[in-house]
Amino acid sequence: MPFNWNEEYKKKLVSADEAAKIVKSGDWVEYAFGVSSSCVFDEALSKRKNELKDINIRSSMGLYQHFTREADPNVETFRWNSWHSAGVDKDWVDKGLYYTPMKFFEYPSLVRNNSKPTNVFVVGVSSMDKHGYFSWGVNTCGAMTCFETAQYCVLEVNKNLPRVLGGALECIHVTQVDYIIETNAPIPILSSATPGEADLKIAKNIIDRLRDRCCIQLGIGKVPDAVGNMIAASDLKDIGVHTEMYTNAFLAMVKAGKITGRYKNIDKYKQVFSFAAGSQELYDYIDDNQGLMACNVDYTNDPAIIASLDNFVAINACIEVDLYGQICSESVGTRHVSGTGGQLDFVEGAYRSKGGQAFVCTPSTKTLKDGSKVSSIAPILTPGGIVTCPRTATHFIVTEYGAADLKGKTTWERAEALIDIAHPDFRDDLIKAAAANNIWIKSNK
Repeated sequence: MPFNWNEEYKKKLVSADEAAKIVKSGDWVEYAFGVSSSCVFDEALSKRKNELKDINIRSSMGLYQHFTREADPNVETFRWNSWHSAGVDKDWVDKGLYYTPMKFFEYPSLVRNNSKPTNVFVVGVSSMDKHGYFSWGVNTCGAMTCFETAQYCVLEVNKNLPRVLGGALECIHVTQVDYIIETNAPIPILSSATPGEADLKIAKNIIDRLRDRCCIQLGIGKVPDAVGNMIAASDLKDIGVHTEMYTNAFLAMVKAGKITGRYKNIDKYKQVFSFAAGSQELYDYIDDNQGLMACNVDYTNDPAIIASLDNFVAINACIEVDLYGQICSESVGTRHVSGTGGQLDFVEGAYRSKGGQAFVCTPSTKTLKDGSKVSSIAPILTPGGIVTCPRTATHFIVTEYGAADLKGKTTWERAEALIDIAHPDFRDDLIKAAAANNIWIKSNK
């Protein structure tokens, strides 16, 4: 006869206010990634602003309201630290929220070995199953490591979170946790942004280079979404999936019958991912789906694992590229925007794959607040800009004017290839800048 875990569940069930009392002055509180982050616990903790001091909160891709930041505008009690600034995080950059630089596949090891010890870990999970297990919901990234290294583990059980299956470390048992909070909070819905004309042209430049049986990773942005939808409408077949973020674009490919995973070298037939964010239809599709496999990010994003998958295609976006091939994807000058995320992991892994291709995309121009346009391909990165991918790692840069393969190219060959895909209005100025920097030769076009 199976165990009845409901009594164990009831013993640990408390209100959010009661759970928040375990936080002490000086504590580090870790909220789980993205859609599995804290909602009601953070609201309860915000009420204790005047009782506490020097509380550090670590989070990533914050998609819920930041109650503790709102309650403490002068950062007297609560300091936020983000592994990857996105969603609501962006509203608080330079206002008491600080970024922790990392390569995403190192996230679990950083939590275990290099960050301040976690006192309280709070994570949103799916409802308990009959065996007493909770799924980490749509966040498997490093949840188990956060749990194993924390003094206390608090679950926010939310029936709206899908039950996500995995290969390992994707769930936790009721006997392992300290406190349980129940909530019916709606989970964040992310709609796909409508691509512009330039985005569609960039996507077409990538689609033309894809082949049957390739294994796909898609990053965040209009172009990766557009590529997924174009694959859905194409005659490509037997696509595999190995990605960090599972998005609406993959669902479009599934519905079109493009994804089989039949020819993957590892994890055949499985769509492998680390976290998901998207539409309600996406969450419904993920729920209890044997065809998907959620894994720790030190598996999904390990360049060696990525390299072991033949014909791997990584598709990501950036903010700016310079004529040396340096890629900035996380800041505008010194103004922080996002984070390294898994871009470098996949750029390096995809290039090492047999037949692999790593595409980093940007429209050729960007529009400033005053309405003027500047080239996204610059002589040098904007001073203070963060190098997300060094020039030694860069493979393909793609704009609406084409794709530049920079691997094995000299500095003058890189400059020529990048200027060829820059907006025509800026090419003459870029040539002059390249010449001034001694990376242009007479025989260049």
